[in-house]
Amino acid sequence: MRKRTLYVWGVAILCFVVLMIVTPAIPQSQEYHNFADQREFFGIPNTLNVISNFPFLVIGVIGLVLCFYKNYFKFSLQGELWGWTCFFIGVAAVGVGSLYYHLDPNDARLVWDRLPMTIAFTSIMAIFIIERIDEQKGTISIIPLLLAGVVSILYWRFFDDLRPYAVVQFVPCIVIPLMAILLPPMYTHSTYWLWAAAFYLLAKVEEAEDKVIYKWTHHIVSGHTLKHLCAAMVPVFLTLMLAKRTTETNRISLLKTWKVSWTKVNENGTRVESREYVYTSVQSEDSH
Repeated sequence: MRKRTLYVWGVAILCFVVLMIVTPAIPQSQEYHNFADQREFFGIPNTLNVISNFPFLVIGVIGLVLCFYKNYFKFSLQGELWGWTCFFIGVAAVGVGSLYYHLDPNDARLVWDRLPMTIAFTSIMAIFIIERIDEQKGTISIIPLLLAGVVSILYWRFFDDLRPYAVVQFVPCIVIPLMAILLPPMYTHSTYWLWAAAFYLLAKVEEAEDKVIYKWTHHIVSGHTLKHLCAAMVPVFLTLMLAKRTTETNRISLLKTWKVSWTKVNENGTRVESREYVYTSVQSEDSH
């Protein structure tokens, strides 16, 4: 098992090295800081982009408190507590860091926006390993994954190359939904993971269409402001999941659950068609 773990890490590192060799550097575009909505209200620059970060701070603090308040989330593993603690610290820090960045958008301040996000992304990866693969491996992976996130930010800042950060941000976006669907869950309410992923995807679309959305809404709200609000729904869904879930007695992946449900739907449909056919046949015989 240890050799297998080392093999997986080795393959992952090799893939990353190859990626860094065959792809060109991705510098930080200064146009990124030119957001659509730059209005100022009550003396606050970029007001809506600033205040729309408060939900992160609120849900991050709530989640962090509930992690330790009488074991409200009913964690059964020590690694879970550490992983979710790191996640909610990251979420709360996003609220502060992103607020700080949007008061005066520039590369130096962007570090404090992105750093908390990497903490949230990487801790979620560790949590999934703990819950769906192996507790010990997941717990051990918390620190290396967090360090990988921090290094990706430092690499971008010192070498003006976003490739490592892009890997840290987008790999979890692909891997987590796949793991949620394919791997048997330890707890109930796994579909909340998919809702969280869907809202994050929507947030990325809104971020990309910042100026278009601002124009569509007649300069009422920008895509970036909506991005903040949608992204804040991710920890909201995950907090609700933690509050509602119980230990899964019958560990079946979502994919298998969907297959079983689809099979039942098809069987019910076939039965209905058979009954209709028999009823039609009887009616036809009676008429003759």
